[in-house]
Amino acid sequence: MFIIRPRRLLGCALAAVATYLPLASAFAVQTPDSEYEEIAETFIKGYFAARPLLGTAIGLHEYDGKITDYSRLALDAELSRLKRFDDRLQKFELNKLSQRQSIDLRILQAAIRNEIFQREAMAIYERNPIVYARAADVNIYIKRNFAPLEDRVHSIVAIESQVPNILIAARTNLDPVLPKPYVELAIRVAKGSADFLRKNLVEAVAELRDERVRTEFLEANRKAAAALTDYAAWLERDKLPKATADFALGQEKFQRLLKETELVDLPPDKVLEIGLTQLRKEQKAFADAAKRIDSNKSAVEVFKQMQSEHPTPESLLADIGKDLEQIRKFVVTRKLVTIPSDVRARVKETPQYRRATSFASMDTPGAFEKRATEAYYYVTPPESDWPPLQKDEWLTAFNFYSTDVVSIHEVYPGHYVQFLRLNASPVSKVEKIFGSYAFIEGWAHYCEKMMVDEGYGTVAKPTEADEKRAAKYRLAQADEAMLRLCRLCVSIKMHTQQMTVEDATKFFQDNCYYEEKPSRAEAMRGTFDPGYLNYTLGKLQILKLRDDYKVQEGANFSAQKFHNELLNHGMPPIRLLRELMLKDKSKWDEVL
Repeated sequence: MFIIRPRRLLGCALAAVATYLPLASAFAVQTPDSEYEEIAETFIKGYFAARPLLGTAIGLHEYDGKITDYSRLALDAELSRLKRFDDRLQKFELNKLSQRQSIDLRILQAAIRNEIFQREAMAIYERNPIVYARAADVNIYIKRNFAPLEDRVHSIVAIESQVPNILIAARTNLDPVLPKPYVELAIRVAKGSADFLRKNLVEAVAELRDERVRTEFLEANRKAAAALTDYAAWLERDKLPKATADFALGQEKFQRLLKETELVDLPPDKVLEIGLTQLRKEQKAFADAAKRIDSNKSAVEVFKQMQSEHPTPESLLADIGKDLEQIRKFVVTRKLVTIPSDVRARVKETPQYRRATSFASMDTPGAFEKRATEAYYYVTPPESDWPPLQKDEWLTAFNFYSTDVVSIHEVYPGHYVQFLRLNASPVSKVEKIFGSYAFIEGWAHYCEKMMVDEGYGTVAKPTEADEKRAAKYRLAQADEAMLRLCRLCVSIKMHTQQMTVEDATKFFQDNCYYEEKPSRAEAMRGTFDPGYLNYTLGKLQILKLRDDYKVQEGANFSAQKFHNELLNHGMPPIRLLRELMLKDKSKWDEVL
C-alpha cells in the first residue's frame, strides 16, 4: 500500500533531519584522503580564479571573459597562496594516504613548485617581458566554437579592454635591466600580437551580425593593438639599449628545475652526458640510413634530396589525411595501444590567424570541454600568392616521410591518443589539469621512434626500393630526434655552462644540420624555455621504464599492455609512473 504523506509533515521531518546533520558531521572523522581532496579542490578553484584564460581553455566556461590581474599586489598574493598550499601539502604523510592519493598529491606538489620556480627562480614577471606581450591571447575564443559568436566576442571585448592596464603593469613590474634575448623576442611577440589583433582577429569575427557588439569590439581591439604597439616601442627604446646577455639560471636553479618539476634527481652534468651520448647514436643512425639510400652522397645531401619528395599544394591535406588513416591502421592492427574512440581528428588548414606560429599542430579540446569537443589536426599550406620557388621550399618540410613522423607525434599514437585516453580514464581532477612537460612531449616524441622500430614504413618481403623507403623513415625519425637532443644539450649548456646564443646557434647547425635562421630561433627559445629539454628527457625516461617493465612482466609483456598502462594515469612526472608500474621499489628512482 502507498501512503501519501502530507507535504507539511514531510517538511517537518526533513527539517528535523537537517537539524541533526551538522551535529553528526561535526563528529565525523576526516581521513587523510578526504582532507587532501578538500585542500586540492580549494587550490584548483583559486588556481583558475588567478588564471581565467587557462580555465576557459580547459573547458571551464565560468571563467569566460576574465583575465589575470598582473598588478604587483595580485602577483604577490598569488605567490603567497602557492607557498601556503605547498606548506599544507608537505604536512601529509604519504604512507597514511592511499596509493592513488599519494600520487595525486605529488602531481599537485610538482605543479605548485613549478609555478613557484617560475615566479621566484626565473622571476618571469620581473625579467621576462614576453609574458606580458602574450598575456591577452584570445585565440581560444576564436578557435573553439563553445558559445555563440556574439557571446565569445563579448568575452574578447572584456579581455581586450584590460590589455592597456596589463602593459602599464609590465612597465612597473619589470626590472630596469633585462636579458637581451627576452627583450628581442618580446618586441617581436608584441608587434606580432598587435598585427594579429588588427588583421586576423577582425577577419575571424567577420560573421558577427550585432552592430553594437561589433562597434564595442572594434574600439577595444583598436586600443589593445595600440597598447601592444606602444609596448614594443617602449621595449625598443628603453629596454633594448641597456639589456644584457645574462639569462642563465645557473647550476643550482637548473637542478631544482629538474628535481622539483619532473622529480629527476640528477645533476645537470649527468643529464648532459647522457644527452651527448644519445646525440652521437642518433647521428650515426642518421648517417647509416642515408648510406642505405645513397652511399655516394653525404647524409645531409641525402636528406635534402629526400625532402624534394613532397605533395603538391593542392594534394597536401588529402595526402596527409590518407596517410593518417594508414598510421592509425598500423597502430590498431599491430596492437600498439588501445585507441578508446573511433572519432577521428579532422585534418584542416591552419586558420589564417595561427599560421605565423604554426606549421602542423594538434588542437584538442580541454579536459572539461562539453560543447566544442572536435579535435583538429592543423596543417599550414603554402600561401596561394607565393612564387613557385617559395611554395616548393615550404613543402620540403612536408616531405612524405617527415610528415608521417610529425603525424605520429601529433595524432596517432601521440598527442591525440594521449588526449583520448586521458578523457576516457577515471583519473582525478588534479590528474586531468596538471601535466608533466616531460610526460606530454616525451610520450609524443617516444612514439616517433617506437613506431619506426615497430616497422612502420617497412614491408614483409622488401625490394630494394622498399628498403630505401624504410631507410627514409629512419632518416626522418633520426632528424627529429637530433633536434630534440640538441635542445637538451643546449638548454643545459646555456643555463649552467655559459654557452652564448651564438654558440648555441652553431651547435644546432653542426649537430642537427639546421640552417642558420631556424638554428638561431631554437637557441633563442632555450633562453626562456629551459624546459624544452623535456622532449628528450621524457622520451628517455619512457624507454627506461619500458625496459624495466619488460623485465618485470617477462612473457606477459606486450607493447599494448605497457602503453595502455602508461596512459592510464593522467600526465604525471614519469618518476611517479615508475612507482605505479614497477613492483620493485629499489628501481623507482632509476629514472634514466
